[in-house]
Amino acid sequence: MADSPASLAAAVLESDRSRKEPAEAEPVADELLPGVGGVDQTSLREGLKKTGAFTFVVLLLINSLDELESEIITVLAPDIRDTFGVSDGTIVFITSASAAFFVLGAVPMGYLADRFSRSRLVGIASLSFSAMVFLSGLAVSAFMLFWTRFVAGISKANTLPVHGSLIADAYPISVRGRIAATNSMVGKTLAAISPIAAGWVGHEYGWRTPFFILGVPVAIMGLLAFRIPEPARGQWEKRDVLDEVFVDPEAAPVSIEAAFARLMKIRTLKMMVVGFAALGFSLFTVPALASLFMEEQYGANAFQRGVVVSIGGFAGILVLPFLGRYFDRAYRQDPSSSLRLIGRCIVPMAVVTPVQFLMPDIVAFALVGVVHSLLAVAAFSMVIPLIQGIVPYRLRGMGLALITLYIFLIGAIGGSLLSAWLTNDFSNRTAVFVLAIPANIIGGIALYRGGRHIRGDLAMAASDLRGEMAEHRRMTSDPASVPALQVHGVDFSYGDLQILFDTSFEVREGETLALLGTNGAGKSTILKVITGLVTPERGVVRLGGRTITFATPEHRARLGIEMLPGGAGVFGSLTVRDNLIVGAYRYRGDPAEVNRRIDRVMELFPQLADRAGSPASSLSGGQQQMLALARVMLHEPRVLAIDELSLGLAPAAVQSLLETIDGLRAAGQTMIIVEQSLNVALAVADRAVFLEKGRVRFEGPAAELAERPDLARAVFLGTDEA
Repeated sequence: MADSPASLAAAVLESDRSRKEPAEAEPVADELLPGVGGVDQTSLREGLKKTGAFTFVVLLLINSLDELESEIITVLAPDIRDTFGVSDGTIVFITSASAAFFVLGAVPMGYLADRFSRSRLVGIASLSFSAMVFLSGLAVSAFMLFWTRFVAGISKANTLPVHGSLIADAYPISVRGRIAATNSMVGKTLAAISPIAAGWVGHEYGWRTPFFILGVPVAIMGLLAFRIPEPARGQWEKRDVLDEVFVDPEAAPVSIEAAFARLMKIRTLKMMVVGFAALGFSLFTVPALASLFMEEQYGANAFQRGVVVSIGGFAGILVLPFLGRYFDRAYRQDPSSSLRLIGRCIVPMAVVTPVQFLMPDIVAFALVGVVHSLLAVAAFSMVIPLIQGIVPYRLRGMGLALITLYIFLIGAIGGSLLSAWLTNDFSNRTAVFVLAIPANIIGGIALYRGGRHIRGDLAMAASDLRGEMAEHRRMTSDPASVPALQVHGVDFSYGDLQILFDTSFEVREGETLALLGTNGAGKSTILKVITGLVTPERGVVRLGGRTITFATPEHRARLGIEMLPGGAGVFGSLTVRDNLIVGAYRYRGDPAEVNRRIDRVMELFPQLADRAGSPASSLSGGQQQMLALARVMLHEPRVLAIDELSLGLAPAAVQSLLETIDGLRAAGQTMIIVEQSLNVALAVADRAVFLEKGRVRFEGPAAELAERPDLARAVFLGTDEA
């Protein structure tokens, strides 16, 4: 008896629910996660000795001088305003938006940090920053100051993505919290002293002098940065998870698109992005608003304003030594607690910040500022080691840049524009209330909630490391066994709908592999993952043992991966030969090479040679598919992927194409063919992979698939029934 409509509907809903709600991952033991579990007694001194303290000291001083520069322009904002005769809103925009110029340099810096020598990047950026600091002191107008701040912000952008990536690879996971705390402590010490010094120097000699003085040590540190040694990428994660460090010298370069796509699938990082985008609205505007408020409300001069800011800075410094030790211990015991701590520190700032601007005198203002400083230091000092831990080592520079992008692009620029309007039309106090309260509440809650995802994200990173090690050992011990193409542990989703679940298979050199399955099983999606058209949230793709997971489609094509998509694939109004010329566009600089490749495919497809001058629209359906295949074969692919070879073709046309495919197979061409027809697959494939609901249910010789009536019935009838 046929199923009732109600039972069929229930079956469909259950199937859809299983796709949207994959089974929860099994709990992962602490010792299998990088930096988690066990007892580590490594002191900061011992951790720095692992690679040498030179890297840490140089980066520490560069970062501290950057902090000093930020404090100078914050304290001297009213004096700069008076010199150029601009409004409060304008000077707030210039001082706070200068930090937002970080965003224009952060992504390029992160991209370069994941590909090239990081010490050279630090050196070049620091020298550029030094020049811009000096020129800020020479500014003759607010417009010129704006542009010096613009370039300084871009140059300064290396401090997060490049410094953070370099520190993570130079020193053990177990001391990253203390390194970040020490870095912040020294920076905050200079930042606490600098308002007093800058305020006094600015009061006595004019606001330009502090900029002239600062430019010299920044330039010296920039020159020293060129001597920083380049550490092995990901070495401490590999030591912790694998007890061995290996290097993949041929890993394909990371593309920006693929890096961002993968990073936004890291759930912890995604919540941090939301949190810091919100926090940016108050993080960069409140300091400048505080300086203006103290001058207007309390009549404080530059030196007095500097003292108030320094008091808060010194108070924050006191907690940093304890905070670094606490973070390292807490992260090893329970990494989720470290992010929840940050959230707990940020939410109270939604109350403390507005209360500070209600104080009746500058002494009370300074005392409440101490509480604000303690909360801010406790929260923000531990952000970098958290990101260093959850982001895959190949993407560490881009991961740090991603946070920078959102916090500055959305938060700092949005906050500076809103604060300029609110300050001009209302008051500094109004601007603080409107920006600080929602920003800290939203940001703190988002960060707190992100803590629940950390273990899962670390487990995925550890799994990728173990797979990378297994492939490295195979390449070292038995290079002949390395497959032409490997897909390992791939998960992929379109939005909230997961399509692929831990999908893994290999394609050997010279082999033809058939990808079979029902409609919606994920066959075409796998080809998109292989060719780089989409980026998986986890898992790797390797070509001849070389990791290409984050390479662009264009780079993969240059490495030898080509795909023939399903459906119409020719330009009907062009002749057969013109279609081939268009297909050979990549070689347009060498006409002889174009002709050689076209002559070769004409030999492979003699039917096309006879119709070279005919419009493609005049060809039969099978011949048009053959022309599309010929255009792909122009590139002499190492791996050829074909999506739905027989789609919409008559049996006679399919037979002709099968003969062509069989010829390529005999010539040793490695192929992956997505096919609905089991008969077609059996005719050309050496092995088959059967997918059902995004999972591999069968992998083996194609002939064995025909002996599985449950799977064969699914291929023929498009059902999921076993």
